[in-house]
Amino acid sequence: MRPMDDVMLDSPEADEPALSPEELRKAQLAAKAPVLTGSGAILKSLEMLGVTDVFGLPGGAIMPFYDELMSADKIRHILVRHEQGAGHAAEGYASASGKLGVAIATSGPGATNLVTAIADAHMDSVPLLAITGQVFSTSMGTDAFQEVDISGVTMPITKHSFLVTDPAEIPGVMAAAVHIATTGRPGPVLVDVTKDAQQKSAPFIWPPEIDLPGYHPVTKANAKQVQVAAEMIAAAKKPVLYVGGGVVRAGAHKELAAFANKVGAPVVTTLMARGAFPDSSPLNLGMSGMHGTVPAVLAFQESDLLVVLGARFDDRVTGKPSEFAPHAAVIHIDIDPAEIGKIRHAEVPIVGDVKDVLGDLLGSFTKAAKAQSPDYSAWWDRLHLLQKQYPLGFDEPEDGLLSPQWVIQKIGEMSGPEAVYAAGVGQHQMWSAQFIKYERPNAWLNSGGAGTMGYSVPAAMGAKVAQPDRLVWAIDGDGCFQMTNQELATCTINNIPIKVAIINNSSLGMVRQWQSLFYDGRHSFTDLDTGHDTAMVPDFVKLADAYGALGIRVRTKEEVEPAIKLAMETNDRPVVIDFIVSKDSMVWPMVPQGVGNSQVQYARDHAPEWDEE
Repeated sequence: MRPMDDVMLDSPEADEPALSPEELRKAQLAAKAPVLTGSGAILKSLEMLGVTDVFGLPGGAIMPFYDELMSADKIRHILVRHEQGAGHAAEGYASASGKLGVAIATSGPGATNLVTAIADAHMDSVPLLAITGQVFSTSMGTDAFQEVDISGVTMPITKHSFLVTDPAEIPGVMAAAVHIATTGRPGPVLVDVTKDAQQKSAPFIWPPEIDLPGYHPVTKANAKQVQVAAEMIAAAKKPVLYVGGGVVRAGAHKELAAFANKVGAPVVTTLMARGAFPDSSPLNLGMSGMHGTVPAVLAFQESDLLVVLGARFDDRVTGKPSEFAPHAAVIHIDIDPAEIGKIRHAEVPIVGDVKDVLGDLLGSFTKAAKAQSPDYSAWWDRLHLLQKQYPLGFDEPEDGLLSPQWVIQKIGEMSGPEAVYAAGVGQHQMWSAQFIKYERPNAWLNSGGAGTMGYSVPAAMGAKVAQPDRLVWAIDGDGCFQMTNQELATCTINNIPIKVAIINNSSLGMVRQWQSLFYDGRHSFTDLDTGHDTAMVPDFVKLADAYGALGIRVRTKEEVEPAIKLAMETNDRPVVIDFIVSKDSMVWPMVPQGVGNSQVQYARDHAPEWDEE
C-alpha cells in the first residue's frame, strides 16, 4: 500500500472542491459553445433575439462592434446623422410596429445624445434597447476621453441600465435587457459595454440563463377585484371609459372594442391613445386633456365612475388634480402598480395586463348587467347635447393665410386611416390629434409625456423602416423640423420615402399662443423668420433639394390638395411640403394650466356650461 503522502503528492487536484452539478453543467456548455468576441456576442445575441433593424452612429468606444456589424447579413443598420435621431427612429419603429426598437451610440457625447430619446421612451412606455460603447474598463473613473457614466445618467429614465465589463456576460445581459424592455410596462433599457469587453473573447452560450430577482410583472388580475369592478360599472349612472396609451402598448384594442360596445358607455382617449378606439364609433367622445374636446373634458367632470384603462392621470389630462372628476369613483387598471394611487385614489385597483383584464371584465360585466340592468340613457342625452353645442372646429384666419387645421385635416382625409402620422410637439401636434381621424392603433405617433421637439422626422423614418408598405407622414412645425431635419439625408440615402408636412407659421406656435393668452401678447423670442414676409431662413424648399428630397411650397388653398397628391405619388425620395399658415391660429378647446377641467375654454373668452350636479 502506498503512503498517504504519496497520494497527496501525486494528486494535487484532490485538494480542490468538487464542482456542483450546476457548475459542471455550465462548464460543459462553455466547452461546447463557440468562442466569440464580445462584439460578436452582441451581434449574435441581437440575431437570436429576432432583431432585424437597428439605428446608430459609430465612434471610438463602439468601433469593435461596428467592425463586427459590417459583416451582418440578418440585421439592417441605418446610419443616422445624429444619435438623437437614432433614438427617435427606434421609438418610431417600435411605436408603429409594436416590436423592439434598437439604437446604438458610442461613449460620452454619443451616449448623452441618446438621453433625450431614452427619456422620451420612458415617459411614453416605448420598448427601446439602447446599446452604447464605454471606455476601457481600466480607464473608467479617470475622466478618460469621451468617458461618461451613462448607466448612471440614465438610471432614472430607464427600466434598467447594465454596465458590461466581461464578454462572457453579454448573452445573458442582452437577453435580460430585451425581456425587461418588452414585458410588463414596456420601456427603455440601456446596455453599456466597455471597449475591452467588446474586444476580448468568451464562450457564447445560448440560450443564456436570465436571473432577474424581483422582476415579476403581474399580468393576471385578481378575480374578486374584477368582479367588484364589473358590478360598479353596471350600477353606475354616468360611467366613462378613460383609455390611455397602455391599451395601445398592450395590443388591447380589440378587447377594448368588445368591452366598450357591450357596456355602451362613452369612451375618452388620451393623446397617447388616439386610435386605440375608432373615431368612427358613436361611443367615442374624442380626446381628453388640455386640448381635448369639450364633451370629453366635461364627461370626466360630470362622471360618477371612471374606468381607467392603461392611463396614468397625467397632468395634461387632469388639470388641477384636486378638481378632476370630483364626483367619480375610480376603477384603475394598469400593469404598473406604481401608477395606481400615484395621482388619484382608486376605489378598485387592478394590477394586470389590460388586454387580459378586459377579457375577464367583459365576462364579469355580462353577468352583472343581467342583475343590475344598467341604464345610461340620461347620461347619453347630456353628452349628445354637449356634442351638439360644442363641436370640434376652427375659424378661418383673418390674415388670408392657410388654416393649419384645414391643411392637417386634408392630409388625414386624403391619406386615410391606414397611414402612419408622426407629429412633432406644439400646436401642429394638437391639431393632428384633433383633426385626423384615427381608426387603428399604432397609426398615431407622438411625444406625449416628454414633449420632445424634433421627434417627428426621425420617428417617421423609423416607422417607415418598420412598415415599409404604409404611407408615413411626419407632421412637423417649423421649429421642430429644424432640430432633426438632418435625418432627411438618412432617408434619401437609405431609400426611406417619408412625407414631411411643415406647418410653417414662422414661430414657436404653442409658446406664442401662451404668450398671447397669458403674457399680454408679449411674443418674446418666438419668431423664427421661416416664412411669410421674411427672407425665409432657412428656405425649406431649397433645404429639401439639398438633402435630395422633393421640396414643395404651398401658400393657397388651391395648391393644398395637388401638393398632398404629388407627395403621396412620389416614392423614390422623401418629400417636404412647406405649408405657409397663419401664425394667429390657436388650439381650441383649452384648459389653462393650473386650473380644473371645469374651466375649459371652447374658444377665447368662451367657457362651456358645466353641470356640477
